[in-house]
Amino acid sequence: MLRKLILPIALLVVAQVQAADDERAAAIVNSVCKVCHGVDGESSSAIYPRLAGQNAAYISKQLEDFKAGRRKGTMNDIAVNLESDEMVALGKYFSGKPVKAHRASDPDFTAVGKYIYHNGNQWSGVAACSSCHGEDGAGTDELPRIAGQHMRYLISQLREFNERERTDENAIMSSIATKLTPMEIEAVARYLSGI
Repeated sequence: MLRKLILPIALLVVAQVQAADDERAAAIVNSVCKVCHGVDGESSSAIYPRLAGQNAAYISKQLEDFKAGRRKGTMNDIAVNLESDEMVALGKYFSGKPVKAHRASDPDFTAVGKYIYHNGNQWSGVAACSSCHGEDGAGTDELPRIAGQHMRYLISQLREFNERERTDENAIMSSIATKLTPMEIEAVARYLSGI
């Protein structure tokens, strides 16, 4: 009889903890995050990343990196006030939001980006983006979802990797970005924003 009671009680406790984390994350989003990233992770401007559908572990790692100063930007002053469990809760909150793709303009130029994303550029040594970020751009726990991201934000991040201004990630991304031309960066970003 006792065994039959333990599982439902454990499930109830887990559900209550999850509900508390969800409420805490929603409160943080409504008081801080929504200004730039929106309540549902759909950023107010293309200079801020879209967080809707982003991988939860990736979000919490980026927040930790901002807090520790391994990544530089506006988020440093915000992340410094977050606790690790809040970062995890925010990651889960935004990962559960639906992703919206943008309609890509200039289909011919977008096709160049699609080719580079899936095949790379053998002449300049650029690896296919899909080899790490996946065929659909969904990424992994360690790598970001880049599908549906704002084109302008993707361009800025690739340029930062290219110029070695962004150093929080491993050297692989910088070594790839330094081989991309400005045209290739824009084509890949345009393609990704539409998927």
